[in-house]
Amino acid sequence: MTTPSTPTRGYTASKEQLLARLRRVEGQVRGIERMVDEDRYCIDVLTQISAIQAALDKVALGLLDGHARHCMREGAAEGRADEMAAEMMAAVARLMKRG
Repeated sequence: MTTPSTPTRGYTASKEQLLARLRRVEGQVRGIERMVDEDRYCIDVLTQISAIQAALDKVALGLLDGHARHCMREGAAEGRADEMAAEMMAAVARLMKRG
């Protein structure tokens, strides 16, 4: 819930869904920790890591969507469209720089 001092973010409307998804990812990470502790087969652990990366990518895409639809719209209304676009593209570039 937002208060007068809390800014509205692009993900505010879906915050509970976002938090639930992040809790599931957290559970997956704990599962991998158990797998390593139990000396599970390497490829099985790597498969689970891949699943976590995919889940985090979905979270990131949802956040980018909210940013584009909400935050960038507000930035454009304030005359900061170029600044906001550059900021978002830098975030996308960071997301794409893996491994």
